[in-house]
Amino acid sequence: MSLLERIRPELAAFAPYASARRSGLVAPIRLDANECPWPPHGSDAGAALNRYPAPQPEALRARLAALYGVDAARLWLGRGSDEAIDLLLRAFCRAGCDNVVAHAPTFGFYRIAAQLQGADYRALPLDADAGFALDAERLLALADADTKLVVVCSPNNPTGTLHHGEPLRRLAEGLAGRALLLVDEAYVEFAGVESAAALLDRYDNVAVLRTLSKAHALAGARIGALVAREPIVDLLARIAAPYPLPAPSADAALAALEPAALARTRERIAALCAERARVAQALQALPAVCRVWPSAGNFLLVRFADAAATFGRALAAGILLRDVSAQPGLAQCLRITIGRREENDALLAALAGAVR
Repeated sequence: MSLLERIRPELAAFAPYASARRSGLVAPIRLDANECPWPPHGSDAGAALNRYPAPQPEALRARLAALYGVDAARLWLGRGSDEAIDLLLRAFCRAGCDNVVAHAPTFGFYRIAAQLQGADYRALPLDADAGFALDAERLLALADADTKLVVVCSPNNPTGTLHHGEPLRRLAEGLAGRALLLVDEAYVEFAGVESAAALLDRYDNVAVLRTLSKAHALAGARIGALVAREPIVDLLARIAAPYPLPAPSADAALAALEPAALARTRERIAALCAERARVAQALQALPAVCRVWPSAGNFLLVRFADAAATFGRALAAGILLRDVSAQPGLAQCLRITIGRREENDALLAALAGAVR
């Protein structure tokens, strides 16, 4: 069975909204989109903010394709990874009928997006004592004839665990013709491994999420990418909002992908990875810390003797952490983002006096 036969039947012949910029036609005088003919007061006239942006900016698409090592036709760009997650669920899942499979703990938006679509959400609990290792066979066992997406976050948020290589290949193979394997690689730049997009040449049911929010310091620009076979990319383009990417965000992304900027990004990634190791070692030595898990992301998952007290102690010092203790298997756990060296030192100083 073709994967596209698994989409909602009513979307098989879905005709997209014919926006003014979808045709790709260009002319010196634009009187086709009911735009204001003047730029907004105080703006750079060259920014052309009075005009609608391209639905998929070709220059940015080409630059990201080169960065990710894929053909541009296999990229769909949207407002962060979240938009692609939402669109995939809308495309594949029938409310009250289909289901999504993932693991737990993981990024909470998968469950939210499934619930909003009316899809059942099934999660495989990962064992903290086993380092949150992923068992592909157990995850496959949760999938049935109504499973449309299986989601794996790698490196996983909030555990930092890398799910890579053979488990992903086994999942792609086990789901062939049945469901889409969606691999969320929001933090992969900090892991130092090849992207799961390498599986696309062999498996048409694999899709990979990438983002410029983390390593490329563009969280506020909201630029994300779905890497998938062309039919899935075309499907998302048909059901997406007409203009997903604001022009200033696309321009900021292009600037961040210039060679000099990419070189600085690589330096920052190396610095954060070094800080990750230093902070992990320092935290593990604190009396109040029970465990620090290895991380392939730009954060650490830490179990404290008293997470609430530690959270409060950090906040009193002007430092905000993420309390993830309500997630399955994460009792007394906080997620700590790796910041600049002086920020990390401030955290360690704030926690140095904490006791069990």
